[in-house]
Amino acid sequence: MTVTVEAGRCPMHAAPKVDLFESGTFATTDMHAVWRTLRREAPVSWHPVGDSGFWSVTRYDDVQHVLRDHGTFTSEQGSLLTLLGKGDPAGGRQMAVTDPPRHARLREPLQRALSVKEVERDLPRIRSLVRELLAPMKDGGVFDFAAAMAAMPMAVIGSWMRLPREDWPELTRLTGASIAPEDPAFTGPGGPEKTLVRAHRELFAYFQDVVAERHAAPGDDLIGVMLGMRVDGAGLTPSEIVSNCYSLLLGANVTTAQPPSAAVLELAGTDVPADWAAHPELLVSGVEEALRWSSPAQHFMRYARRDVQIRDVTVHAGEAVVAWLGSANRDEAVFSRSDTFDIRRRPNKHLAFGVGPHYCVGHTVARVALRVLFQELLTGFADIEVVGEPVRLRSNFIAGYTSLPVTARGVRP
Repeated sequence: MTVTVEAGRCPMHAAPKVDLFESGTFATTDMHAVWRTLRREAPVSWHPVGDSGFWSVTRYDDVQHVLRDHGTFTSEQGSLLTLLGKGDPAGGRQMAVTDPPRHARLREPLQRALSVKEVERDLPRIRSLVRELLAPMKDGGVFDFAAAMAAMPMAVIGSWMRLPREDWPELTRLTGASIAPEDPAFTGPGGPEKTLVRAHRELFAYFQDVVAERHAAPGDDLIGVMLGMRVDGAGLTPSEIVSNCYSLLLGANVTTAQPPSAAVLELAGTDVPADWAAHPELLVSGVEEALRWSSPAQHFMRYARRDVQIRDVTVHAGEAVVAWLGSANRDEAVFSRSDTFDIRRRPNKHLAFGVGPHYCVGHTVARVALRVLFQELLTGFADIEVVGEPVRLRSNFIAGYTSLPVTARGVRP
């Protein structure tokens, strides 16, 4: 596969030559080698896609600039590459694709509901769910760690949204299909495009039914919070609530599942897990490093509202700009030994949850769940070994794995 990468629209070939729009690239390519090349040779580069294309931004400072400056870069025309040139029908209604100041008014009630105090009150239940997911690994047989981790965020957000437990597996599958319809684990009849349409239709229909039922008795869960919200003097419409239910579910499922698998794959067979287990005071810094290392959300897209200069490149009004979080989190100018998993890394100002007004609203829940998961993993298991070929997710949005076969040869006392 060969594409021309253009720095400032002046043709420049960057090696390795890859197509950053094609989801299969991310399943078969060492993307960190790609990011290193782009950061060094073409930190702001044009990537053609058909008759259009997008600007690719790979350095930490530039990624921050694009995501923080909502006055110059809007999210309302679509925040993911899958919507390049198509617009987003949820723009201005769904929190993830709404600009300030309305974004802040949508966000504030949910942020309060997801505060540290509220999340820590739920800690015993989260720990119970994590132990249940890890329990099969205790028998010493082959355990698909990635598959188990895929179920973890749904177990947490499903409870916070008061969704029936029997629905969790199907909701997990549908969110996977909605962000990786080209992955063999999710592609259904009719191919990727029909898979995506079907997944969106089924998720939205599911939440339409839930929201209709909850109107009579909203409760104090996240859906109840949205049912009671007033923004600019008016309540949210049913379609706005449904759209934001989808966004919350998607955000939880795609972010929280990936750091544990990435960490296990990197650290298995080294002395780091034993070191980490022996120093419980490193739980927080180690989890933050797992987030930096994995960078689950690989990118967010914005559109320039006006002509703007990024480094020596002029981005014109209306052009798409893709900020690559996975590259920013390995930027050598910001992170020393950026390609080393360092459980003692401090400071660690990673961008795994984004930055600016769209900083992940569920970051507290994700962090608490991950701390519980790593604590249970480090204190309950020893000698974790990868025993099969990991299978990477086919997606240009989520960096992760659909399968990671492991064994645990011992259990810590």
